[in-house]
Amino acid sequence: RTLRYVPESSQDKIIADEDVFETLLKTFKALFINDFSRQADILALLPEVRCQYLELLTVEQKQSKVNSCNRQTRQMFSPEEVLFNTLGFTVSRDQSSLVSAGTGVFVTKGFVRKGTVVSMYPGTVYRKHEPIFFQSLGNPFIFRCIDGVLIDGNDKGLSRSVYRSCSRRDQLGPFQMSDESWLTATPQNPLAVGQYVNNCSHEKAANVCYQEFDVPGHFPVELKQYLPNIVYSHDIESHLRCVVLVTLRDIKQGEELFSNYYTVVS
Repeated sequence: RTLRYVPESSQDKIIADEDVFETLLKTFKALFINDFSRQADILALLPEVRCQYLELLTVEQKQSKVNSCNRQTRQMFSPEEVLFNTLGFTVSRDQSSLVSAGTGVFVTKGFVRKGTVVSMYPGTVYRKHEPIFFQSLGNPFIFRCIDGVLIDGNDKGLSRSVYRSCSRRDQLGPFQMSDESWLTATPQNPLAVGQYVNNCSHEKAANVCYQEFDVPGHFPVELKQYLPNIVYSHDIESHLRCVVLVTLRDIKQGEELFSNYYTVVS
Protein backbone atom coordinates (compact mmCIF):
# COMPACT_ATOMS: atom_id res chain seq x y z
CA ARG A 1 0.00 0.00 0.00
CA THR A 2 1.35 3.37 -1.01
CA LEU A 3 1.25 6.83 0.52
CA ARG A 4 -1.55 9.03 -0.70
CA TYR A 5 -0.28 12.25 -2.27
CA VAL A 6 -2.59 14.95 -3.59
CA PRO A 7 -0.81 18.25 -4.39
CA GLU A 8 -3.99 20.35 -4.37
CA SER A 9 -7.48 19.86 -2.95
CA SER A 10 -9.07 20.56 -6.32
CA GLN A 11 -7.29 17.53 -7.80
CA ASP A 12 -9.14 15.27 -5.37
CA LYS A 13 -12.51 15.99 -7.00
CA ILE A 14 -13.23 13.44 -9.69
CA ILE A 15 -16.90 14.42 -9.73
CA ALA A 16 -18.70 17.42 -8.24
CA ASP A 17 -19.73 17.41 -4.58
CA GLU A 18 -23.30 17.94 -5.77
CA ASP A 19 -23.15 14.62 -7.64
CA VAL A 20 -21.87 12.83 -4.53
CA PHE A 21 -24.65 14.42 -2.47
CA GLU A 22 -27.36 13.43 -4.95
CA THR A 23 -26.14 9.82 -5.12
CA LEU A 24 -26.10 9.45 -1.33
CA LEU A 25 -29.49 11.16 -1.02
CA LYS A 26 -31.05 8.94 -3.67
CA THR A 27 -29.63 5.75 -2.14
CA PHE A 28 -30.45 6.65 1.46
CA LYS A 29 -34.01 7.68 0.58
CA ALA A 30 -34.54 4.33 -1.12
CA LEU A 31 -33.19 2.50 1.94
CA PHE A 32 -35.44 4.59 4.21
CA ILE A 33 -38.58 3.89 2.18
CA ASN A 34 -37.72 0.18 1.97
CA ASP A 35 -37.55 0.09 5.77
CA PHE A 36 -40.48 2.50 6.21
CA SER A 37 -42.32 0.48 8.85
CA ARG A 38 -39.36 0.82 11.23
CA GLN A 39 -39.22 4.62 10.93
CA ALA A 40 -42.41 5.45 12.87
CA ASP A 41 -40.70 7.09 15.86
CA ILE A 42 -38.63 9.35 13.61
CA LEU A 43 -41.54 10.34 11.35
CA ALA A 44 -43.78 11.13 14.33
CA LEU A 45 -41.40 14.02 15.10
CA LEU A 46 -41.19 15.13 11.46
CA PRO A 47 -44.78 15.49 10.18
CA GLU A 48 -43.81 17.42 7.03
CA VAL A 49 -41.14 14.89 6.14
CA ARG A 50 -43.60 12.07 6.84
CA CYS A 51 -46.02 13.52 4.27
CA GLN A 52 -43.25 13.70 1.66
CA TYR A 53 -42.28 10.06 2.17
CA LEU A 54 -45.89 8.91 2.15
CA GLU A 55 -46.27 10.56 -1.27
CA LEU A 56 -43.12 8.80 -2.52
CA LEU A 57 -44.39 5.53 -1.08
CA THR A 58 -47.77 5.95 -2.79
CA VAL A 59 -46.08 6.48 -6.16
CA GLU A 60 -43.89 3.41 -5.58
CA GLN A 61 -46.90 1.26 -4.62
CA LYS A 62 -48.80 2.34 -7.72
CA GLN A 63 -45.82 1.35 -9.87
CA SER A 64 -45.47 -2.01 -8.11
CA LYS A 65 -49.17 -2.78 -8.62
CA VAL A 66 -48.66 -2.41 -12.34
CA ASN A 67 -45.85 -4.95 -12.18
CA SER A 68 -47.48 -7.46 -9.80
CA CYS A 69 -50.83 -9.15 -9.28
CA ASN A 70 -52.75 -7.46 -6.43
CA ARG A 71 -50.01 -7.88 -3.84
CA GLN A 72 -51.53 -6.80 -0.51
CA THR A 73 -48.35 -6.56 1.54
CA ARG A 74 -45.46 -4.34 0.55
CA GLN A 75 -42.36 -6.29 -0.47
CA MET A 76 -39.20 -5.72 1.58
CA PHE A 77 -35.87 -5.88 -0.23
CA SER A 78 -32.41 -6.51 1.13
CA PRO A 79 -30.09 -3.45 1.20
CA GLU A 80 -28.17 -4.94 -1.72
CA GLU A 81 -31.37 -5.27 -3.74
CA VAL A 82 -32.28 -1.67 -2.90
CA LEU A 83 -28.86 -0.56 -4.15
CA PHE A 84 -29.32 -2.49 -7.38
CA ASN A 85 -32.84 -1.12 -7.93
CA THR A 86 -31.62 2.42 -7.25
CA LEU A 87 -28.16 2.66 -8.84
CA GLY A 88 -28.04 -0.43 -11.05
CA PHE A 89 -25.31 -2.37 -9.26
CA THR A 90 -24.35 -4.10 -6.02
CA VAL A 91 -20.97 -4.31 -4.29
CA SER A 92 -19.87 -6.75 -1.61
CA ARG A 93 -16.85 -8.12 0.22
CA ASP A 94 -15.19 -11.37 -0.83
CA GLN A 95 -11.78 -13.01 -1.06
CA SER A 96 -9.53 -10.73 -3.14
CA SER A 97 -8.19 -11.87 -6.51
CA LEU A 98 -4.75 -10.67 -5.35
CA VAL A 99 -2.59 -13.30 -3.69
CA SER A 100 -2.33 -12.78 0.09
CA ALA A 101 -4.48 -9.62 -0.06
CA GLY A 102 -7.26 -11.01 2.14
CA THR A 103 -10.68 -9.44 1.67
CA GLY A 104 -11.52 -7.30 -1.35
CA VAL A 105 -14.61 -5.57 -2.77
CA PHE A 106 -16.35 -6.67 -5.97
CA VAL A 107 -19.15 -5.47 -8.21
CA THR A 108 -21.34 -8.52 -7.71
CA LYS A 109 -24.25 -7.52 -9.92
CA GLY A 110 -24.99 -4.95 -12.60
CA PHE A 111 -22.78 -2.38 -14.30
CA VAL A 112 -21.12 0.77 -12.96
CA ARG A 113 -20.43 3.71 -15.23
CA LYS A 114 -17.34 5.89 -15.03
CA GLY A 115 -17.71 8.75 -12.55
CA THR A 116 -20.10 6.90 -10.20
CA VAL A 117 -19.96 6.74 -6.40
CA VAL A 118 -19.50 3.01 -5.93
CA SER A 119 -18.62 2.79 -2.23
CA MET A 120 -18.01 4.71 1.00
CA TYR A 121 -15.11 4.56 3.47
CA PRO A 122 -16.64 4.09 6.94
CA GLY A 123 -15.09 4.90 10.32
CA THR A 124 -14.41 7.30 13.16
CA VAL A 125 -13.24 10.75 12.04
CA TYR A 126 -10.31 12.26 13.95
CA ARG A 127 -9.10 15.82 13.53
CA LYS A 128 -5.45 16.78 13.77
CA HIS A 129 -3.86 16.13 17.16
CA GLU A 130 -6.79 14.08 18.47
CA PRO A 131 -5.68 10.90 20.28
CA ILE A 132 -5.51 7.96 17.89
CA PHE A 133 -2.20 6.34 18.90
CA PHE A 134 -3.57 3.13 20.44
CA GLN A 135 -6.20 2.74 17.70
CA SER A 136 -3.47 3.07 15.05
CA LEU A 137 -1.21 0.29 16.35
CA GLY A 138 -1.05 -2.39 13.67
CA ASN A 139 -4.07 -0.82 11.98
CA PRO A 140 -4.00 -0.82 8.14
CA PHE A 141 -7.45 0.81 7.89
CA ILE A 142 -6.55 4.43 8.72
CA PHE A 143 -7.18 6.85 5.88
CA ARG A 144 -5.42 10.21 5.87
CA CYS A 145 -7.30 13.08 4.23
CA ILE A 146 -5.59 15.95 2.43
CA ASP A 147 -5.95 18.29 5.42
CA GLY A 148 -4.65 15.75 7.94
CA VAL A 149 -8.05 14.51 9.10
CA LEU A 150 -7.92 10.75 9.78
CA ILE A 151 -10.64 8.13 9.32
CA ASP A 152 -10.27 4.85 11.19
CA GLY A 153 -12.10 2.22 9.17
CA ASN A 154 -11.15 -0.78 11.31
CA ASP A 155 -14.24 -2.80 12.26
CA LYS A 156 -12.52 -4.77 15.02
CA GLY A 157 -10.92 -4.29 18.44
CA LEU A 158 -10.51 -0.88 20.03
CA SER A 159 -11.50 0.94 16.82
CA ARG A 160 -14.85 -0.86 16.81
CA SER A 161 -15.48 0.03 20.46
CA VAL A 162 -14.63 3.71 19.91
CA TYR A 163 -16.97 4.01 16.93
CA ARG A 164 -19.87 2.39 18.78
CA SER A 165 -19.31 4.57 21.81
CA CYS A 166 -19.28 7.79 19.74
CA SER A 167 -22.32 6.70 17.72
CA ARG A 168 -24.44 6.02 20.80
CA ARG A 169 -23.21 9.24 22.43
CA ASP A 170 -24.54 11.30 19.50
CA GLN A 171 -27.96 9.67 19.18
CA LEU A 172 -30.78 12.17 19.77
CA GLY A 173 -33.87 10.32 20.91
CA PRO A 174 -34.97 8.18 17.96
CA PHE A 175 -32.56 9.99 15.60
CA GLN A 176 -29.39 8.04 14.89
CA MET A 177 -26.64 10.33 13.64
CA SER A 178 -24.60 7.49 12.16
CA ASP A 179 -24.71 3.87 11.05
CA GLU A 180 -23.17 1.17 13.26
CA SER A 181 -24.15 -1.74 11.01
CA TRP A 182 -20.98 -1.50 8.85
CA LEU A 183 -19.23 -3.09 11.85
CA THR A 184 -21.21 -6.28 11.12
CA ALA A 185 -21.39 -8.72 8.23
CA THR A 186 -24.71 -7.19 7.10
CA PRO A 187 -24.44 -3.38 6.71
CA GLN A 188 -27.76 -1.55 6.28
CA ASN A 189 -25.91 0.84 3.96
CA PRO A 190 -24.51 -1.53 1.30
CA LEU A 191 -22.04 1.11 0.06
CA ALA A 192 -20.15 1.07 3.40
CA VAL A 193 -17.48 -1.49 2.45
CA GLY A 194 -14.84 0.85 1.00
CA GLN A 195 -12.22 0.18 3.67
CA TYR A 196 -11.74 -3.28 2.14
CA VAL A 197 -10.90 -2.01 -1.34
CA ASN A 198 -7.31 -3.08 -2.08
CA ASN A 199 -4.59 -0.89 -3.50
CA CYS A 200 -3.73 -1.33 -7.18
CA SER A 201 -0.66 -3.28 -8.30
CA HIS A 202 1.37 -3.81 -11.47
CA GLU A 203 -1.06 -6.60 -12.42
CA LYS A 204 -4.26 -4.84 -11.34
CA ALA A 205 -4.69 -1.22 -12.40
CA ALA A 206 -6.78 1.21 -10.35
CA ASN A 207 -10.44 1.50 -11.33
CA VAL A 208 -11.64 3.65 -8.40
CA CYS A 209 -10.39 6.81 -6.72
CA TYR A 210 -10.96 8.20 -3.21
CA GLN A 211 -12.77 11.52 -2.95
CA GLU A 212 -13.38 13.49 0.24
CA PHE A 213 -16.85 14.84 0.89
CA ASP A 214 -18.05 17.04 3.76
CA VAL A 215 -21.70 16.32 4.56
CA PRO A 216 -23.58 19.65 4.26
CA GLY A 217 -25.62 21.05 7.14
CA HIS A 218 -28.87 20.61 5.23
CA PHE A 219 -28.43 16.85 4.90
CA PRO A 220 -31.79 15.31 5.96
CA VAL A 221 -31.68 14.33 9.62
CA GLU A 222 -33.79 11.22 9.05
CA LEU A 223 -31.17 9.87 6.61
CA LYS A 224 -28.13 10.32 8.86
CA GLN A 225 -28.77 6.82 10.18
CA TYR A 226 -27.10 5.57 6.97
CA LEU A 227 -23.90 7.65 7.27
CA PRO A 228 -21.10 5.23 8.22
CA ASN A 229 -18.95 7.93 9.85
CA ILE A 230 -18.92 9.65 13.25
CA VAL A 231 -16.70 12.39 14.71
CA TYR A 232 -14.49 11.47 17.65
CA SER A 233 -14.91 14.85 19.41
CA HIS A 234 -18.53 15.73 19.98
CA ASP A 235 -17.91 19.33 21.08
CA ILE A 236 -16.43 20.62 17.82
CA GLU A 237 -18.87 22.16 15.34
CA SER A 238 -17.99 21.28 11.77
CA HIS A 239 -19.26 19.27 8.82
CA LEU A 240 -18.89 15.51 9.02
CA ARG A 241 -16.08 14.29 6.77
CA CYS A 242 -16.88 11.32 4.57
CA VAL A 243 -14.83 9.65 1.87
CA VAL A 244 -16.40 8.04 -1.17
CA LEU A 245 -14.87 5.89 -3.91
CA VAL A 246 -15.57 7.04 -7.46
CA THR A 247 -15.08 4.90 -10.55
CA LEU A 248 -12.31 5.88 -12.96
CA ARG A 249 -13.78 3.78 -15.79
CA ASP A 250 -16.80 1.59 -16.52
CA ILE A 251 -16.78 -1.50 -14.30
CA LYS A 252 -18.55 -4.76 -15.15
CA GLN A 253 -20.15 -7.43 -12.98
CA GLY A 254 -17.56 -9.66 -11.34
CA GLU A 255 -14.71 -7.13 -11.35
CA GLU A 256 -12.82 -6.31 -8.16
CA LEU A 257 -12.34 -2.68 -7.13
CA PHE A 258 -8.77 -1.36 -6.84
CA SER A 259 -7.85 2.05 -5.50
CA ASN A 260 -5.16 4.32 -6.91
CA TYR A 261 -3.70 5.28 -3.54
CA TYR A 262 -3.97 4.47 0.12
CA THR A 263 -2.62 6.24 3.15
CA VAL A 264 -1.07 4.51 6.12
CA VAL A 265 -0.38 6.40 9.35
CA SER A 266 3.33 6.18 10.06
